[in-house]
Amino acid sequence: MSTDTETAGPLAGYLVVDLSRALAGPHASMMLADLGARVIKVENPGLGDDTRGWGPPFVGPSDDLQSTYFLSCNRNKESIALDLKSDDGREVLRELLLRADVVVENFRPGVLERLGFSPQAMHKLNPSLVILSITGFGHDGPESSRSGYDQILQGEAGLMSLTGSGPGDPQRVGVPIADLLSGMYGAFGLLAALLQRERTGEGQIVRTSLLAALVGVHAFQGTRATVAGEVPEAQGNHHPSIAPYGLFECRNGSVQISVGSEKLWNTFAAEFGLDPVRAEWATNARRVRNRNGLLASITDAFAHFDAVPLLQKLADAGIPAGKVRSLDEVYKWPQVLSQGLLIDVEHDVLGQISLPGPPLRFFSTADTAETTNTTHSAPPLLDQHGTDIRTWLNRSLEGTAP
Repeated sequence: MSTDTETAGPLAGYLVVDLSRALAGPHASMMLADLGARVIKVENPGLGDDTRGWGPPFVGPSDDLQSTYFLSCNRNKESIALDLKSDDGREVLRELLLRADVVVENFRPGVLERLGFSPQAMHKLNPSLVILSITGFGHDGPESSRSGYDQILQGEAGLMSLTGSGPGDPQRVGVPIADLLSGMYGAFGLLAALLQRERTGEGQIVRTSLLAALVGVHAFQGTRATVAGEVPEAQGNHHPSIAPYGLFECRNGSVQISVGSEKLWNTFAAEFGLDPVRAEWATNARRVRNRNGLLASITDAFAHFDAVPLLQKLADAGIPAGKVRSLDEVYKWPQVLSQGLLIDVEHDVLGQISLPGPPLRFFSTADTAETTNTTHSAPPLLDQHGTDIRTWLNRSLEGTAP
């Protein structure tokens, strides 16, 4: 991405300095980049972001291997390598901060202060700066100094106790969900702070953590604990409060169904020879309490069907249903492609590659024409834009910036 090129999107014209690494912060800054912000990723000289070394899989030539992990969370960014322990590195960062709208960082508490870039110091440089700070366990409290890694937080925040085949089988979610959610909450908070800045002219600090993000999505499982006094447990692929809702085996595979209303239950029961008013199945609450017998009856009914005709029968009856796709199937699925969820970019080492795309789309209210930014750049090589960024800063100092 040229450092002089304005991108399209709702955040076009905003400058984000991304001091984060690994996943939570980079995911937040990538969301801002997808929305058109200019994101300058500051990396350590030599190795760069930790995720450049996370793998396999690595792809590309043997003397210049690229981590697919890094590729997943750094599209639409520029990279500059700065040694923040050096005078030169700190001076370049100061110049970036003077021009920035947003800073994203996920250092352990106290690290930026030791480098001379505490939130107070950054705001003294630029009072309108909005700072997103993400930690593992929170910025204060008795365990704020603990290092935060996704799977550890999935366990500590209770998510693993809800995930798995049963109470004795805690399982992690198959993606780093604590990192991703804290990045999403962080980006949401940043946008709110930028909106407030439009009214006040003042920036502020937005804080979140992997712990806060996971507690924030406990949803109905949380209120089961705090209001009903229950301790939720993992129960496999079936919903704890709705029945039938989950994964069922059939003759040559499996299907998922969601029977979320009494109307759907009556239709479903009629289609598969079940008695909808049988005493233990007459209401959702009774079906949940008598789940085992209900699931056994449905499994018996589905045993006569192959997956494809079963899904068609469910669709014809208006019962929400679906299959479990592998990721290679997902990225070939016409519905995914129709939503812009796979994008092609040109990488300086790998050539053209396909990446999972941004999940947001934008449309004009006047004529519903799509206004989504569809121009994307590949995740950068380490320090790929360092010279251009320094040149831009120098021109800006001379008052000749475009």
